Amino acid sequence: MKKKWSLLKVIPVFLILLLVVSGCGGSKSGGGSGKKVELTMAAWGNPAEIKVYQKGVDAYMKEHPNVKIKLVPVPGDNYEEKLLTELSGGKSHDVFYVGDNTMPKLVETGKIADLTDFLDSSASYVKASDFADGLWGAARKDGRIYGVSVDNNPLVMYYNKKVLADAGIDKSPQELYDAGEWNWQAFEDMTSKINAAGNKGFVADGWTAHLFSWIWSNGGQIYDDEGNMILEENEKAQEAFKFLERNIKNGNFTYSGSLPKGQGADAMFMSNQVGFAAAGRWWTPMFSENKSLEFDYIPWPTNTGNKMEPAAIAIAYMSVAKDSKNVEEAMKFMSFYTSAEGQKARLEGNGNAVPSVNGVDELITDDAVPEHAKYLIDAREIGVVEDKQVQVPGLEQELRDIMELMYLGKQDADKTIADFSKKAKEKIAEHKAK
Repeated sequence: MKKKWSLLKVIPVFLILLLVVSGCGGSKSGGGSGKKVELTMAAWGNPAEIKVYQKGVDAYMKEHPNVKIKLVPVPGDNYEEKLLTELSGGKSHDVFYVGDNTMPKLVETGKIADLTDFLDSSASYVKASDFADGLWGAARKDGRIYGVSVDNNPLVMYYNKKVLADAGIDKSPQELYDAGEWNWQAFEDMTSKINAAGNKGFVADGWTAHLFSWIWSNGGQIYDDEGNMILEENEKAQEAFKFLERNIKNGNFTYSGSLPKGQGADAMFMSNQVGFAAAGRWWTPMFSENKSLEFDYIPWPTNTGNKMEPAAIAIAYMSVAKDSKNVEEAMKFMSFYTSAEGQKARLEGNGNAVPSVNGVDELITDDAVPEHAKYLIDAREIGVVEDKQVQVPGLEQELRDIMELMYLGKQDADKTIADFSKKAKEKIAEHKAK
């Protein structure tokens, strides 16, 4: 009897220990069950950006020593094509960056995981409610979430202080902005002086986020609330096309697609050949490494009389492959990477973007490089994540092709406006008919 009682006394102790050990598996931290897990993550970006992404990966692996994540950089030129091909073949990475224009195509494939329920669970590091409603775009469809914003990038103008000084410009963009005079005319005058001094005033990109920013900075619109094309009825939007055409013809603006191979706007800016270039924060880590480069941000110039108008906000999402062999761990990593903790790990100290999650704006406002980093927050607060055009797969590229003809001087603004409007209406009608 004594031996039996001793055994019974030991068994509950063993069971308690077993429950304690197994209970660790439900925690967000500590590496889960201890099972070794390997994930791969695909993303585009310049070398400095990839270093930023790696910070988020490293922070998760430090907290979860049983998880090994390999970050795979993929060239941006064929990123979408490669991603769609791999997903359709069931051989994609576990987690991956998704551009806003790619998201509708991925949702239609049914190959990416629905993240809605996971984000609402205790296993997630972040909740859907932690993000601004306007940042979801095409990642949320019919109330279901298929991608979470990794951060965001409101577009601002970068200006090269040396190039402006060499052109004899005595009043800086900052002084003009402070005086309420940072407008289209001031920008045209400044880029003209830079051009006359032998450098490029502004590099205009074919990406329609730039076009939207010019249109909105003039108080114009090209889509109504229902997503219908209204360019031909909106004079303010048409003025933006004509402003771009005039400055391309005058040599004040240079189309990025006409630059020599290997000479992008960022490289030419760093080599002091360009006065202004527009982008989000993604150039900042690279520019900051160049100690001989003096640059700053300034909001997009306006033509409305207002000091600041909305510019486009570029956004990327992180999604999870539905067929991942480790889909739960992939979702967990995705939630960490996009959480306040993950965004802080990546964006602290000259990160490449602006936080999209609540509570970490000091990562930008406390940044000393460049001097006016706070303009990123200002631009985010009034900026726009375009959510009409992005819903129509393929429309972005079709419109870029039309715009390119004007940027290359092969057709005028009036023809471009007509062709742009016609093509958009056709594509929108086709999409709605599906």
